[in-house]
Amino acid sequence: MASAADFRHLCAVFLTVACTALLVWFGTGLNPWWPLLWFAPLPVLVFASRVSWWTAALTASTAWLLGGLNMWHYYYGVLRIPPSILARIFATLTIVFTLAVLLRRALLRRGAWWSATLAFPATWVSFEYLLNLTSTHGTAGSLAYSQLNFLPFLQLASLTGPWGMSFLVMLFPSVLATSLHLRRTMPKQALRVAGVSLCAIALVLVFGAVRLGLEQPGPTVKVGLIASDQPANVRVAEEGPETARLCRDYAAQVEDIAAQGAQVIVLPEKLGVAVDPDTKDIDALFQALSDGTNADIVVGMIHVAPPVKYNEARVYTPRSPPLSYDKHHMLPPFESKFKPGATLTLMSKPSGTWGVAICKDMDFTALSRRYGEAGAGLMLVPAWDFDLDRWVHGHMAVMRGVESGFGTVRAAKQGYLTVSDNRGRIRAEITSDSAPFATLVAEVPAVHETTLYLLLGDWFAWLTLATLAFTLVRLVLPAAA
Repeated sequence: MASAADFRHLCAVFLTVACTALLVWFGTGLNPWWPLLWFAPLPVLVFASRVSWWTAALTASTAWLLGGLNMWHYYYGVLRIPPSILARIFATLTIVFTLAVLLRRALLRRGAWWSATLAFPATWVSFEYLLNLTSTHGTAGSLAYSQLNFLPFLQLASLTGPWGMSFLVMLFPSVLATSLHLRRTMPKQALRVAGVSLCAIALVLVFGAVRLGLEQPGPTVKVGLIASDQPANVRVAEEGPETARLCRDYAAQVEDIAAQGAQVIVLPEKLGVAVDPDTKDIDALFQALSDGTNADIVVGMIHVAPPVKYNEARVYTPRSPPLSYDKHHMLPPFESKFKPGATLTLMSKPSGTWGVAICKDMDFTALSRRYGEAGAGLMLVPAWDFDLDRWVHGHMAVMRGVESGFGTVRAAKQGYLTVSDNRGRIRAEITSDSAPFATLVAEVPAVHETTLYLLLGDWFAWLTLATLAFTLVRLVLPAAA
C-alpha cells in the first residue's frame, strides 16, 4: 500500500511539473501564446497546498526552471552569455518563483486567504521591479511582455506600466488556487475570494476595451521605414568607401518612399561608421535629400569623434542643421565600447512633438516617460535585432507608447519594420528580410496622450512592495485574514 501511495504521489509530482513547465515554455519567451501564462502557475499552486514544504519547493523550482529553459538558445547561442552567468540567471528566477509559492503556501496554512492570494503576485512583481532598477537590461524579461497581443489587457500599462500587468497575470492563478483550496471547507469564502478578484480583472479588461474603442482626434503622419538584411548590408559597414556605398543605397530607397508622401523616414541602427570629419559627407548626402524631398530622415550610425565612439541617430530636417541623438542604454558586451548619451532629442512639428531613441532605449520605462513628459506624440526608433527575438524585442517598444502616450516608428535590421499607435495597435508591419531593401509606408496618429503612468510613474510597483511587506508581517500574526 505504501509503495502504491508513493507511486501515486510521484505521478502527481511529475504531472504538476510537466503541466506548469509546458505552460511556461509556450506562454513566455520569444513568441509566447499569451493565454497560457494565466494558467501556468496553477498546477504548482494547487499541489503546493497539499504537500510538505520541501516537496512544494522541489516541484515549483523544477517546473519553473524547465519552462524557463525556452530562453537558453537565445541567451547562450545568440547573446553569447557565458554559462556561469546563465546559471545565475536561471537560478535567480527559479528561486524567486519558489519563494513566492512557499510564501503563499505558508500564509494559506495560517488561514490568511487574502494575504496568501496577494503574496504570490506581489513577490514576483517586486522582484521584477527591483531587477529593473538594477539591471542593464531594464524591463526585459518581464512577464508583461507575454501579453502584448492581448490588446484590452495591454491598456493597463497606461495606468500601471508593466507592473500591473505582471501582477494580474500572476494573481489570476493564485485566485483560482485559493478558491479550489477553500471550496469544500469554506465555500462562501472561496466564492468571495474568486468573485472580488475576478471582478477586478474584469474591470481592467472593460477599461481596456473602452479605451481601445475611443476615437483619437488629431493629426496623422505618413511615415516611411527602410531596412536591408542583405549580407553586404546587414552588418556594420566599414569606415570609408563601404559606409559611403551603403548610405547611397539607402538614400536611393529614401527617394522612392519620399515620393510616396512619407513625411519622416526612419533607417536602422548602426548602418556604418563615420569618423570625424567624414560625418560631413554623410550629412551632406542626407541633408540634401531631406531638403529635396521635404522629409525628415533618421539615420543610425556609429559616430567616432576620437577617442570617443557613439551609437548615434543623425536626424536631418529640411533646411535645418542636422540633429543627433546618442543611445543611452547599451547592450553588453556588444556595445560596451560606446559612450552613453544623456539628453533627449526633440523636434517640434505641425503635428506635435517627435522624439528619437535607439533600440534598447525602449526597454526602459524611465527614458520613455521623459519623452512623454516632454509631450512627444511620435517616437522615431532606429534598431537592430537578432532575428530570433524580432517579435518580443521589436514589440517591447509598443508598450512604451501605451505607457507614455505616443506612437512608435521602429525600423530594425534583422527584425520588423513596425508602426504602432499609442494604444499599442500595430498600424503596419513587415519583416526586414521581406525584400533586398524592405520598405514600409503607413500613416500613424501623432497624438500625445497624458496617462496615469506618465503622471505617477511606478506607483503600482511601490504598492506591490508594500503589499509584499504586509504579507511578510502577516506570517507572524495569528489571526486569519
